[in-house]
Amino acid sequence: MTEATGGALRVVLGDQCSRTIASLAGLDPTRDVVLMAEVVGECTYVRHHPQKIVLVLSAMRHFARALAARGVRVDYVRLDDPANTGTLAGEVARAVQRHRPSRIIATHPGEWRVHEDMLGWERATGVPVDVREDDRFLCPLPWFRTWAEGRRSLRMEFFYREMRRRTGILMEGDEPAGGRWNFDAENRKRLPKDLAVPAPYCAKPDAITREVMALVAERFPNHWGRLDTFAWPVTAREAEAALERFIAERLARFGDYQDAMAAGEATLFHSLLSTSLNVGLLLPGEVCRRAEAAWRAGKAPLNAVEGFIRQILGWREYVRGLYWVQMPGYKALNVLEADRSLPGFYWTGDSGMACIDAVVRQTHELAYAHHIQRLMVTGNFALLAGIHPEEINEWYMAVYADAFEWVELPNTHGMAIHADGGIMASKPYAASGKYIARMSDYCAGCRHDVERATGEGACPFNFLYWDFLARHRPRFEANPRMAQMYRTLDRMDPARVAALRREAAAFLDRVAPRRRAAAERAA
Repeated sequence: MTEATGGALRVVLGDQCSRTIASLAGLDPTRDVVLMAEVVGECTYVRHHPQKIVLVLSAMRHFARALAARGVRVDYVRLDDPANTGTLAGEVARAVQRHRPSRIIATHPGEWRVHEDMLGWERATGVPVDVREDDRFLCPLPWFRTWAEGRRSLRMEFFYREMRRRTGILMEGDEPAGGRWNFDAENRKRLPKDLAVPAPYCAKPDAITREVMALVAERFPNHWGRLDTFAWPVTAREAEAALERFIAERLARFGDYQDAMAAGEATLFHSLLSTSLNVGLLLPGEVCRRAEAAWRAGKAPLNAVEGFIRQILGWREYVRGLYWVQMPGYKALNVLEADRSLPGFYWTGDSGMACIDAVVRQTHELAYAHHIQRLMVTGNFALLAGIHPEEINEWYMAVYADAFEWVELPNTHGMAIHADGGIMASKPYAASGKYIARMSDYCAGCRHDVERATGEGACPFNFLYWDFLARHRPRFEANPRMAQMYRTLDRMDPARVAALRREAAAFLDRVAPRRRAAAERAA
């Protein structure tokens, strides 16, 4: 057992680059040491997009420098340190040997596997470990557990209303601002052809970021994704500039066009603040209040501000609570018994479906796609095709710069592919090609005809949609939100339904074989 002679060892993780992080509260700069460690295990537990790795490592290095400038003792372990063990637990153990702290202080991590790792630190080092609540979030986990206990369904809308009341955000006394809780029905417009979209804020990589980019390019040359387009904020100052640019130039139109998609337009009026929020460069409360202030000052309409705040105060807080209440079993759920392999075109962008190819190529270039591209294009296809949850979840974790499991898993598992059987959503977000045609211009440049459901040139989303409904009829036909879909299916000629299902089966066997069949082919 290590003899304690020092102060506290305060561990700060890569997604905790916040001056107010709980593990730093009460820090004594004369005795305490902050440990920050770049470890290969965190870079490779999935094959992260290189921009994700650069984002986290550069944010860590900038944050460590800012702490040191305040007189804080920082023990910083670089990825290329020859003595680096490659694991977080290993670096905590080495730091204990170096500093002989009286205790270890950490902030509750975002991911289940890291929390399990933390639970072993005390046993491994012989030093008491204090894991503090992550109070950067607006909803404490104990409160969410209490809210969720005994509920038959955990609907975000009800949670969101409670969060509005708790925080007072967008409230007029006891009533919601504007007399309504939700303006989502007004936020589904297609992007007009003549509407100019302002460019988002792009951070210019400084010397620290360029050094990290070179390291990542050398160490992870086979990770999927471009690195030379990196422009994410890596400091609180850059994140603040990105927030200011969004509020000034794009927030006002965010509501109207938040569900729109357009060829060649990766960001539209979205904020691109999720990376800054998820690594701790911005705090959700301050972002929501800044957006609210813009509405109260007459600089943005209520439908836009409410829609934006709902994503943070509602969805972001909700999925985090759901994740921790449902894990670890949640990840293993596969209620729809999806068993097909992820198609290769999720990596190559050569499916021939213009919508999927646009999103995949954009993701490769930017490590980014907005929520409708993720939900209603790549997610919708995975749902309709029956892609195994393990494979599609790993893809989302690997390819997006803002992907951390606490936020990625519920959004993919519950919203996109309905693998949780309705814990999160009352119905699957299944849609044919008509939805994509309505909300985008992708179909105009596609070799498939969105008006055709069978035969040469038919849009795969169409025959997959009807096959999905037929395949899962026993589960969904009594769902009132899907009644109209099944009435339409019932009006179809049985021979047409059979043809749709044959076409779907042939297509899926070609592009997404069942996992057992794929394994047999490989063998």
